[in-house]
Amino acid sequence: MGAHKRPLPRSGLLCFNVFEERRHKELASEHSGASSFCDHQAGARSDGLMNRRKDTQIVTKKTDAIYAAPLAEMIDFQFDEKVVAVFPDMIQRSVPGYGMMISTIGILAARYAQAGSHCYDLGCSLGAVSLAMRQRIAQPECDIIAVDNSPAMIEQGCALLARDMTSTVPVTMICGDLQEVAIANASVVVLNFTLQFIPVEERLGLIKRIYAGLKPGGILILSEKIAFAEPERQQFHVELHHDFKRANGYSDLEISQKRTALENVLTPESLDCHQQRLHAAGFNFVDLWFQCLNFVSMVAIK
Repeated sequence: MGAHKRPLPRSGLLCFNVFEERRHKELASEHSGASSFCDHQAGARSDGLMNRRKDTQIVTKKTDAIYAAPLAEMIDFQFDEKVVAVFPDMIQRSVPGYGMMISTIGILAARYAQAGSHCYDLGCSLGAVSLAMRQRIAQPECDIIAVDNSPAMIEQGCALLARDMTSTVPVTMICGDLQEVAIANASVVVLNFTLQFIPVEERLGLIKRIYAGLKPGGILILSEKIAFAEPERQQFHVELHHDFKRANGYSDLEISQKRTALENVLTPESLDCHQQRLHAAGFNFVDLWFQCLNFVSMVAIK
């Protein structure tokens, strides 16, 4: 997905589903013999995600009770409709300092966004980072490209961002694989609790692509749940994080079941591992700007 060239609606928000486009083109190619290659610079079909319904239901903050009852069968955690419905509550009660991180990412974006460039929100979920950037960025001819592979997240994220009347910064929300999105002419790239869901062996390649697509002086903001090499330190932070969740109303059953559901999905790494990878990708300036328990956020400047 390169720079989007399609005219934006008056809201400044354009949303489309790469997966739906790919299926549409593959079906068309079966009948016409044309290539099934999906052109990621194509816009949405007229019946695509953005214009599916103008009356899309807005997400309201519902209480997360997904793991409140014993589950007969434990399946891997996924960002489906059930999670989307409670995501704002889930993230606030699970990630210490989340609100401060989001608002500060907006401040960082305002400082490092460059005129005529793209700002990327990779793994955007409901678009909290995109909204924070949109409300802060003042550079001319700057736009935001937000990507998530969950159709439910993108659909509700579009509805939420469409309500924002405080900024005219264009936003394109894409339902697709972030690893298939080309990073180009970028001044800001955000991976906010996203890299931890990417297979470990693919993480360096993604960071290298981001570095290559950043303009000189551009910034990568990387937020992650981290692990600690020392068992005693790891246990301290895990137990304190569980205490944090209990203080926010989660039961021991909910904490245990969600942890099991995430075991094969989320792979945390040490802070040192992340910093070494950023340097290996080419970044010279790498720094930790936020930490609360075992949740951190780093900046890397090209």
